[in-house]
Amino acid sequence: MKPAPPLREPPPEGDLRSHVIAALRRIRDPEIPINIYDLGLVYDLEIDNLNRVTIRMTLTAPACPVAQTFPALVEAAVEAVGGVSRASVELVWEPPWDTSRMDEAARLQLGLYR
Repeated sequence: MKPAPPLREPPPEGDLRSHVIAALRRIRDPEIPINIYDLGLVYDLEIDNLNRVTIRMTLTAPACPVAQTFPALVEAAVEAVGGVSRASVELVWEPPWDTSRMDEAARLQLGLYR
C-alpha cells in the first residue's frame, strides 16, 4: 500500500491539525474500505509547538497483516503535510477497536445503523 500523495503547500498557521486529519482521511484501512480517521482507528492526535505530530492508533484486529508496516505508511503520509516537522505513530491495543468508534457516515457507508 502506498502512502497518500503529499499536500504540496503548507497550511495556513493554526490550521495544521485539519490538514493532518485530511491526510489521515486519505489512508484507507486495508480490510474495510473506510479511511482510518472516520473508522475510529486514531485514538489520539497531538501536535507540539515544533509541529511534531504524535498519533496513537489501533488496527481493527491485533493480528492484522499490516501491523508491522502500517505505522510507517501513516507517518509518511502525515510527514508529507506541509508544516509537519516529524510524525510518529504508536500502535495501541487498549481499548480494543469496535464499530462503535466509527463516525456516523462510516457506519452508514457500511450499512451499520447504530
